[in-house]
Amino acid sequence: MNDPNVISLGVGEPDFDTPWHIREEGIYSLEKGRTFYTSNAGLKELKEEISAYLERKCRVEYDPANEIMVTVGGSEAIDIAMRAMLNPGEEVIIPQPSYVSYQPCVVLADGVPVIINLQEKMNLKLTAEELEAAITPKDQRFWYCLSRTTDRLHYDGRRSEADCRALCQT
Repeated sequence: MNDPNVISLGVGEPDFDTPWHIREEGIYSLEKGRTFYTSNAGLKELKEEISAYLERKCRVEYDPANEIMVTVGGSEAIDIAMRAMLNPGEEVIIPQPSYVSYQPCVVLADGVPVIINLQEKMNLKLTAEELEAAITPKDQRFWYCLSRTTDRLHYDGRRSEADCRALCQT
């Protein structure tokens, strides 16, 4: 997509080359014969390092064996999360525009997507009133994730404390 006025909400691709030190590590792993499938939950060593990083940077503790999972990408993580959380027929509120995988992941988990079409006149900003109007007794989840792309679309990276409080109180 070459139009500077269009923001793609499709499949995420980095806008930079893989850093050389990461490529070297991949080559080194191949040279060592590490060409086998790993656990679906991720390599033990990687999960341990993620746990250590989170403790160092965020001062939170997670058990790498039982509380950390490494996926091949965001779509897999979203799919697994939806399948783990939803019961058949439960609704998930999804403001649009959003990442293309949210709605199909809800459907594949036997959930029901409830779409809030954000208004251009509101700069595509979700309001507490829109959220409240979409809530029904079947709603069990509210999926709202600001990625780098949608964050620019919705809020230019900023949101007032009052806006956040209103959404949370809803």
